Parts: sequence; structure tokens; C-alpha cells
Amino acid sequence: MRAVGIAVALLVPGILSLSYSFVYNSQVLAFIGLGLTFWGAIFLLTRPVKYVKGSLLQTTATAQYATIDRIIKDFAYEGKAYYVPPYPKDAYLPEHLKGLKEMVVFISAGNEAVTPSLDEMAEGRFLLKKQKGVLVAPPGLGLLASIEKQMRLDLTKIDLADLCIALPRFITEELNLADAMEVKLFQNEVTMKISDSLFADLYGSENASKSIYLLGSPVVSAVACALAKTSGKPVTVQEQKLSSDGLTIDVLYRFMQG
Repeated sequence: MRAVGIAVALLVPGILSLSYSFVYNSQVLAFIGLGLTFWGAIFLLTRPVKYVKGSLLQTTATAQYATIDRIIKDFAYEGKAYYVPPYPKDAYLPEHLKGLKEMVVFISAGNEAVTPSLDEMAEGRFLLKKQKGVLVAPPGLGLLASIEKQMRLDLTKIDLADLCIALPRFITEELNLADAMEVKLFQNEVTMKISDSLFADLYGSENASKSIYLLGSPVVSAVACALAKTSGKPVTVQEQKLSSDGLTIDVLYRFMQG
């Protein structure tokens, strides 16, 4: 609001000076008017960029992992987490199947490779009975939505190779969530190396959440969501390795074969 006030304070006399310069044929008034109008336009078009401390983002993320930790502990689950791809936004689905357009993570009760049934997913259930486990929102879901909005892309309409090229540049340069990032595509796997990530401290603390090694940090989770949406296949965060200095994370994603 302050910038807008300054802009108005400069634009009004600037426009008046330009008007009077034509009336009185005054070059001095013209130069003054042009100068005031120029700087008024600069202040009007400039918007302050808001920054949020990284520690605040980490603290906010910790709450979600703590909740998932409690769920896993209470139900004594020992399985894996499967990022289940949603149906494309423009795909027609009957009203009772609308829930299939939501991105979810299925945490299985056991170690067998299973995915939830379509009817239970469509109903938006939390606790599943057929394939025992729970459906939760991915930690990186909000970040994924921001990526799609700012990239102006529907991730269901691009191929994996293009996704693996676009994501590192966008996450490091546009969102500034890491200093460096590399994503490589193989036949049924994707590897990612991410350096100095904003959420790296979530792994290194003594009280690190157990579910972060299951689901990945918000950035790792967002990439898993993107891979699942683009490929149309469930994705697991198969492995995460933290370097000795705590600055680099190596991640292995694996696609489930249908």
C-alpha cells in the first residue's frame, strides 16, 4: 500500500505537469512531468516480494509428519507409502467417483505391494479395509499445486523426460528451495540428488520423524507426486540417503508396474 501511495503522489503532479507543458509550451514542465510520471509508474508496477524464514516452513511441515507418525504407531503399520496418481482434471467421471481426482498417499499395513481399491478411494476414506492401510494427503501436495500453477502446466499432459528437465530448474531457480538439483530417468526408476535443500534439517535432527523416511521431505514428496501424475503409475520413495555433512540427499523413486 505504501508503494501505491508514493506512485499516486508522483503520477498526479507528473500528469498535471505534462498537461501544463502543452498549454504553456514549456519544456521544463515537460521534463518534470516525464520524470515524475516515469517514477510513479515504476512504484505502481513494483510489488514487494514477501519472504518466509526457512525455519518457519520446517516447523509447519513437522506437524504433519508428527501426525502421520502417530497413525503408523497406533496401527502398527510396517508397509510402504505409495503415491497414487489422480485421474486427469478434464477426464469425465461419474459423481460417485469424483474422489479419484485427488492426489493421495496410501500407507500399507504390510510389506506386500498393494494399491487401494478404486471404490474406497472414490469414497474419500481414511482407513481402508480391503487393502489394509490409510490414505493421507502427501506432505508435498501444496508445493505440487504451486509448481503446477506457476509453471502453467497440467502434469498429466507432459512426458516424464520433460518433467525431469523442468523440475530441477523450477525448484532451484524459481522457488529457491534448494541450491542444486538433478533428476535422472531410467526405465522403472528415477534418481534425484538435491543439495542444500530448505528441508534438509528435517532428516538430520535427533528427533527426526520416522514418516519422513517413508514419505520424503516436502520437496521429495512433491517430486513423487509429480512423477505419479505424469506417469499415471503409483510411485514409492524407495530410498533416501543423507550425506555425511547433511547437505545432500540422494533419492530413489520407483514406479509400480500395473
